[in-house]
Amino acid sequence: MTTTAPESTANVDKSGRRVRAMFGSIAGRYDLLNHLLSLNIDKSWRRFTTRMVPPQPGVPVLDCCTGTADLALAYHEFSRGATPIIGADFCHEMLALGVAKVDKAGASGSVQLIEGDTQRLPLADDTFGVVTVAFGLRNVADTVKGIDELIRVARPGGKVAILEFSRPRGAFLGRLYLTFFRHILPKVGQSIAPNQYGAYAYLPQSVLEFPDGQVMKDLLSARGLREVVAHELTFGIATLYVGTKPERNGA
Repeated sequence: MTTTAPESTANVDKSGRRVRAMFGSIAGRYDLLNHLLSLNIDKSWRRFTTRMVPPQPGVPVLDCCTGTADLALAYHEFSRGATPIIGADFCHEMLALGVAKVDKAGASGSVQLIEGDTQRLPLADDTFGVVTVAFGLRNVADTVKGIDELIRVARPGGKVAILEFSRPRGAFLGRLYLTFFRHILPKVGQSIAPNQYGAYAYLPQSVLEFPDGQVMKDLLSARGLREVVAHELTFGIATLYVGTKPERNGA
């Protein structure tokens, strides 16, 4: 597993106001670009997450930084509507699109979307059997505070699952990935979803400054999760990190 420390964060503005406005400005093209730029592989990553971290029937799931609710809906499909799911995000424009998708999928009976900042979730302690975040934790201004909130709202014995971009290992693939990420992706993104915030230049910057591999595993363990594992996906382009919140007796 790759061990990568964060690069300099000096040039990446992850303030809540900027991130909220940026995602609001690209909301209408967000899903299109996600699927286009990943060649639809992002859908398989979410399905993998639901299989590796399955919900218990009737025990609620929380999807933080839910955006347009793709992972929340993947859990709805996996559980066949048997699991109550809450998706939380602080960008109103993204949530509005998510609500439309939930309604179209006939999932409004089990999937509820709410506005909420992952650093200050408006939810009770020890509530959810599974707490997830897909491609959103790196956008949280304070990574540690975000992780702590994920853990806080999970039930003792519950799972915390973080699906995030990472950096492929290997000299050739690593260089190819960086070339695409730094030079091609921003131009494609800006041409399809023009915006004043440089959203698709921000994306590679935020990924390259974010901890991955063993560094992320160590961080999750340091915040209190047990049995932390990492699953590399598609040659390490994305990684699913999974940890367990300790039981009350410390087990």
